[in-house]
Amino acid sequence: MKKTFVKIRTPFLVALAASLVIGAIVYAGAVIYPGAVTYEAATTTPPVAHLNILAYNQKMIELANYGTTTANTGILATSSAWTATTTSIQSKNPWPASTVYPEARALLPFNRIVGYYGNFLSTQMGVLGQYSEDTVFQMLSSTTAAWQAADPSTPVIPAVDYIAVVAQGGAGYDGKYRLRMPDSEIEKAIALADRLGGIVFLDVQPGLSNLQTEIPLLEKYLVMPEVHLAIDPEFSMKDGVAPGLEIGTMDASDINFAASYLAQIVKENNLPPKILVVHRFTRHMVTNYQQIVPLPEVQIVLSMDGWGPPEKKETTYSQVVFSEPVQFAGIKLFYKNDLLPPSSGMMSTTEILSLKPAPIFVEYQ
Repeated sequence: MKKTFVKIRTPFLVALAASLVIGAIVYAGAVIYPGAVTYEAATTTPPVAHLNILAYNQKMIELANYGTTTANTGILATSSAWTATTTSIQSKNPWPASTVYPEARALLPFNRIVGYYGNFLSTQMGVLGQYSEDTVFQMLSSTTAAWQAADPSTPVIPAVDYIAVVAQGGAGYDGKYRLRMPDSEIEKAIALADRLGGIVFLDVQPGLSNLQTEIPLLEKYLVMPEVHLAIDPEFSMKDGVAPGLEIGTMDASDINFAASYLAQIVKENNLPPKILVVHRFTRHMVTNYQQIVPLPEVQIVLSMDGWGPPEKKETTYSQVVFSEPVQFAGIKLFYKNDLLPPSSGMMSTTEILSLKPAPIFVEYQ
């Protein structure tokens, strides 16, 4: 008999800045940045949450990292002001990306997500499979604390990025070169994130399959407010070549499918917005980026996950994140590969926070 999953306990209690004092409120595992949400006056029905656009605009401009100019000294009051201001900024810096506002209860940009990546069944794919659960818990707790100290103004949420669909070198029973993880392994990842008081990303490496086939199979987990989605174009093989022999690719249409699928889950289940992470380290890995459509229910992070010395990572970040803005920026650090010669060491929190734009999603493999 299959294990029935119940709603995981909410790990976060936060005081919310509101238009009237209503006390501490818990929203389905979502961390709310102070000032990020306002509420209508109390009635006989529960208060309705609204995005604090002023706080959102200010945080997005802060993350753009374009320095002190007259453009960022004021508070943006309306969408038209936001558009006018970002247009003047973008003459030199394409960030912040001009796109849709999220629904209330969105995690980004009010929190920074710091995650560990991998698969429990493989020591070659990242931290999650290289150490025991207790060690991973201690390491990620320490890393989360380090990031909180590095940027005290941005609350940090720990995350487990678990590869739930793993690209394979062999064709498998159906010739799709991917292996789906059993429920027991996915639930182990969710339980670890719950223990950390964090969230989960289920990562999909489709091989010769596709997102349209693989994502719906994860829906029973994606309906949980703590569970989000990551997709890996490197292992999306559109030309029939086995994964690992060349770098794969995804088009905007693939990413938009994933976003639309998540948005429907959010709307049907009255959930906070989901986060969709797209891994990338070459331009070819994501085509037609201008056509990627963030939605109020889904926040899209393009995360640079190439490895190498700091100067190489900064160059790649500039090419695939800075120059092609979509909505939010992320970066991956590699505990082993980032230290290979001639590297002098991994990028520090200070170096990462100085990137343009500053990543709001940081991951370690």
